Amino acid sequence: MSIAGSMTDSSLHACAGTAARASMTKPVAAPASLGVPLALRLAGFTYGVFCYAVFFVTFLYAFGFVGNFLTPTALDMLPSANAMHWSKALLVNLGLLTLFAVQHSVMARPWFKAKWTRIVPESIERSTYVLCASAAMIAMFYFWQPIGGVIWHTADPILRGVVVTVMTLGWSLVFVSTWLINHFDLFGLRQVWFLLMDKPYTHLPFTTPLFYRFIRHPLYLGFIIGFWATPTMTAAHLVFAIATTIYILLAIRWEERDLLDLHGQKYRDYRSRVSKLIPSVV
Repeated sequence: MSIAGSMTDSSLHACAGTAARASMTKPVAAPASLGVPLALRLAGFTYGVFCYAVFFVTFLYAFGFVGNFLTPTALDMLPSANAMHWSKALLVNLGLLTLFAVQHSVMARPWFKAKWTRIVPESIERSTYVLCASAAMIAMFYFWQPIGGVIWHTADPILRGVVVTVMTLGWSLVFVSTWLINHFDLFGLRQVWFLLMDKPYTHLPFTTPLFYRFIRHPLYLGFIIGFWATPTMTAAHLVFAIATTIYILLAIRWEERDLLDLHGQKYRDYRSRVSKLIPSVV
């Protein structure tokens, strides 16, 4: 989710989906060398690698959590005999979703970055964002509460296999989209590599590779497919799917406002000729 926002600059992304989320600051001239002591460069790079490792494990767990594959906790867990009342469970789950949404969106905004980088070095700002997003997701995995009630259940093995395949394609679209917009930049590794090399960070140009030629947000589309294509839809899963879809639609508006500020007419032209989530539909 995200993470691939990242999980586009916000992600999920960061995690989670446009070609320029990884950076929201206009490029400026910079010296050829930063002059950062080697110990600090090594520390920053190690921190960035650690943040990425946490993200990668979290992303894999998210696939299992949403799809109910091989994880101790899952989105469609049924309530046990001592489970909390569905109304309290609903409030807990909505709180977890709100925590993730606030972290994911606020920390991705330029105004927050401008203030945040007065405290956190700019070279590890993205890694810190990725770590915070992963922490919010881990909290969701751990504290998520089953609500009970099955909206639909696909028992036929062939149809079930089709649904699982569609879900897997959705998550694959998320992962591939992160590479199209520079996976390592999106999740902070490129930034800490520049730090390690004692070189100033260079911003990525605005590009529209592969899927981005047909829709502006393939990463977000992948998340929507992955969240809704499920052979078993419980009440808790439905709450998750509705809430995350609403958030994605809102996040697209906020993200595109930032991209217009960053890229101006170039992004305005792109938005006018390429649809948002469904090809040929704005």
